[in-house]
Amino acid sequence: MASNSFADLNERADVRSRQTEAIKRMINFNNPLKTVNTEEPAWKVLVYDKYGQDIISPIMSVPELREHGVTLHLQLHGKRDQVTDVPAIYFVLPTAENIARICEDIRSEMYESYYFNFITAVPRQRLEELATAAIDVDTVTTISKVVDQYQSFLSLEDNMFLVRQHDVESLSYYGINRSDAQDTDMEVMRDSIVESLFALFVTLGTVPVIRCPRGNAAEMVAEALDKRIRENLRDTRNSLFTGDTASAQFSFQRPLLILLDRSIDLATPLHHSWTYQALIHDLMELSLNRVTVRGDEATTAGAASQGKTYDLSSTDQFWQKHRGSAFPTVADSVQEALKEYQAAGERVKELKTSTDGADDSGSSLAQNTQKLSSAIGSVPELLEKKKAIDMHTNLASALLDDIKDRKLDMFFDAEEKILSKSSLDRPVLEVIQDPEAGTAADKLRLFLIYYLMTSSMTDTDLDQHVEALTNAGADVSAVTYLKQWKAFTKMAAPASRAVSSVASSSFSLTSMIKGVKDLVVADKNLPVTRVVESLMEMTRSAEVDDYRYLDPKIVRRVDGAQPPRTLFREAVVFLVGGGNYIEYQNLQDFCKRSNKKITYGVSDLVNAKQFIDQLARLGASSR
Repeated sequence: MASNSFADLNERADVRSRQTEAIKRMINFNNPLKTVNTEEPAWKVLVYDKYGQDIISPIMSVPELREHGVTLHLQLHGKRDQVTDVPAIYFVLPTAENIARICEDIRSEMYESYYFNFITAVPRQRLEELATAAIDVDTVTTISKVVDQYQSFLSLEDNMFLVRQHDVESLSYYGINRSDAQDTDMEVMRDSIVESLFALFVTLGTVPVIRCPRGNAAEMVAEALDKRIRENLRDTRNSLFTGDTASAQFSFQRPLLILLDRSIDLATPLHHSWTYQALIHDLMELSLNRVTVRGDEATTAGAASQGKTYDLSSTDQFWQKHRGSAFPTVADSVQEALKEYQAAGERVKELKTSTDGADDSGSSLAQNTQKLSSAIGSVPELLEKKKAIDMHTNLASALLDDIKDRKLDMFFDAEEKILSKSSLDRPVLEVIQDPEAGTAADKLRLFLIYYLMTSSMTDTDLDQHVEALTNAGADVSAVTYLKQWKAFTKMAAPASRAVSSVASSSFSLTSMIKGVKDLVVADKNLPVTRVVESLMEMTRSAEVDDYRYLDPKIVRRVDGAQPPRTLFREAVVFLVGGGNYIEYQNLQDFCKRSNKKITYGVSDLVNAKQFIDQLARLGASSR
């Protein structure tokens, strides 16, 4: 019988661990992984394209690749030397360009043998090209395996994924909503997302029940995915959802797939962040779990310093515990961790001092030797802790500098009050006109949220705010787009569209923290979380009553079919048009309160600056 505990539920549906297992199995020549492996790994070369590298990068480090026998990891289209006594594992998309380069490798006899792993299913034409290349040089026997891996998604967190990191414009809010988008563009968007979601559920080894709103891009994706899964299930001999899939044994209950369009909530992507991970994504360069902190000083020729890059690893206990915490909590916890490290270091020093002055009698010597050995054994762990503490101290300090310089605590507080329909300390127009309050971009974000949440702003008021923004140096093209969007949708956002803020206990990172408002995010659901809760609990709600219900396992699909009264404990939520860490964290907080499991997926992971740029492009193109 399946356990009802949240921990057990979490273990069953961990996207990152399932993908990691699949990648490790691939590196092991697609052989089953041994629980305890005492043998020396077989050495091999790993060859990937950019997409393959992006998939592997967040889930396996270079030392982990070496542990599995990967001596070299190389770009397919980079310069590579011939290594004729080592097998090569390829992990690439089956594009015409990639296949052509692989054929060159075969003809050049680059490696001892070849294990071709394609991220998506390889078309028959491409297979024939590979076969022809091998026949031409009589090396057919060197091609050991050709496998469709179905891994076209990137796992950033245990319960978070995106379609891809590069070439995402067609999957972005801009790409989906631009006025000159052709039917072929929408089909490319749809097919890319369907491919990714299909691969996700193949990896999880389960068939979802699908819910989506009507009349937007999410419905397009839902219908195409439903058809794709149906066709695969119909082919019982080759179905990817039956048989001895690695994760089939964990599929105790089918998950709910909720496909949503970004237009469900345009305010949250603009909101100033206040949790650790979301702040880093908002204020720094965060990509594939690597963050760059730029140096303050300029280098020669006035160029900005390259700064320092850190890996936000799943093995970093501090990061795992506090990535979703409010910044005040993080600042306080960094200080506490530093104190604990310093105390541990003092204990090691005291032990060394005591052993140096001890007598040399047999029992005393043995006892002191044991203590000293224990102390020495703890040094590597202490050094790792120090490294993590230094990283988070630097990150928190850099965030704090931005918060204080731009008065981000004030913007966060004001936006929270707007979103919860509370009284503001200062009118938005006054904040925009204040030369000491943040940057032009910060003021634009504040106004856009205010505009979205205000149902009756007169043209005179709008013009006054736009003029103030222009005088502050902001590009108001995004306002142009939202004005058209509001006219088209003919509705304003509900009052409870986002969470409100409350005061919390005091905190400190250093004496520099003084002057920053003491704020945390309340445990309230964002619009996406509200929809998810209603669909998982099957509660009646005006927001979801018209949502479509699709079940790929039902032989004959009936349009307008009513969903059964089934409660769901597991869900995959996917945002067509882009998502953000604020929504992800809000969903995870909801999971902790409700004992549910939710995986968050996005077609495009954007921060506020990137989202405003997309809105601005839409506004500029509509003039």
